[in-house]
Amino acid sequence: MTYRNFKLCTISLGLGAGMLAVSSGTWAAGFALLEQNVSGLGNAYAGQAASAQDASTIFFNPAGMTLLPDRQVVLSTNGIKPSATFSNTASTAATGRGLVTPNGGDAGDWALVPALYAAFAITSDLRVGIGVNAPFGLKTEYDTPWTGQYQAIKSELDTININPSIAYRVNSVVSLGAGVNWQRAKAELSQAVIFNPALANGSAKVEGDSDAWGYNLGALFQLGDDMRIGVAYRSHIKQDLEGTVSFARPFPVPNAGAARDGPVSASLDLPDTASVSVFQRFGDKWDLMGDITWTHWSRFKDLTVVRGDGAHEVLETQVENWDDTWRISLGLNYHASQQLTLRFGTSYDQSPVPDANRTARIPDNDRLWGAIGLQYAFTPGLLLDVGYAHLFVRKSSINQPNPVSAGGSLVGNYDNSVDIVGVQLTWSF
Repeated sequence: MTYRNFKLCTISLGLGAGMLAVSSGTWAAGFALLEQNVSGLGNAYAGQAASAQDASTIFFNPAGMTLLPDRQVVLSTNGIKPSATFSNTASTAATGRGLVTPNGGDAGDWALVPALYAAFAITSDLRVGIGVNAPFGLKTEYDTPWTGQYQAIKSELDTININPSIAYRVNSVVSLGAGVNWQRAKAELSQAVIFNPALANGSAKVEGDSDAWGYNLGALFQLGDDMRIGVAYRSHIKQDLEGTVSFARPFPVPNAGAARDGPVSASLDLPDTASVSVFQRFGDKWDLMGDITWTHWSRFKDLTVVRGDGAHEVLETQVENWDDTWRISLGLNYHASQQLTLRFGTSYDQSPVPDANRTARIPDNDRLWGAIGLQYAFTPGLLLDVGYAHLFVRKSSINQPNPVSAGGSLVGNYDNSVDIVGVQLTWSF
């Protein structure tokens, strides 16, 4: 097989999974980020659509702003460290190559996920606010050479979401909220490429970005002094990524034909979510929170990548057929004193990835959260939250063929886990 017969569709960086799916570097199931505050981290994000503990409710349920002080600013950051290690069991060598035996090291790395929120009272019943956060993304990168280098080396996705919101207290029971979301996405993906079995390996890299709009809605029901229920919905956002593909080519492969550098594009739907949460206070010491969240991951059926030069050549259509998922969580607060609150939480978080579709870019599986945290009030208007969570991820198997141009397969197991630590300041003035 020569470079002239080389088909980009067979090596297109796993774009079917990779252009948005970097989930071994993301921390909710799939590739979403729950870590939009730290005040919820210690509760494993249980009850976030009902707790309305601070201005981060703009993301989880904007209706909760009606319970906040007249002016509040929240600044949080989570440090997230995933671990994703591959163990080979029965991988086969690429065409004309011996089996590459290194396992790629730990594909996870530390990442910071910051967020900023501000909420203000217009009247006693009308509130406005804005949130700036990162709802999807992060990064995985394997040490090279490694057994699965023809499927993935680096996968990085960064997003920023700006979310102006409004909330209105209809009466003593019902509050309603809504927000508009402008979201920017940027992706980078790379993998090794065989242009010809007689030549040295090359590599390919895709970079792309886009921006798009969505919305979120929420309602909060105050059922007495000690109980409230929240419902929230975040819309899907369709990103039409545009960017370039570039190749590191061994001599004598030219920048021409199917292996030429040039523009590419891909469309994808980021999933919508719906949540129902409950918050219940027991006396002066205890709060109990629970929630169930549905994520519409079945929107991700496939991804088609095309050249951007007007020829509309299909590079690859990768069938994914992800499943919709449920997340169930429980949280508990203990108010030890007027200054100190202790937080505890757990959650079961389904993965959307069918076993047959697991790839080196997304060795995802179901996970169980264990979380603790605390809040300390320096003054009634200045609060510090810290939290920690460990995610126990179910061991994952993988059995995927390499691109046709490379041949061979990646067969083995993944051991995954995630650690999250965060800090947050809340200022009411």
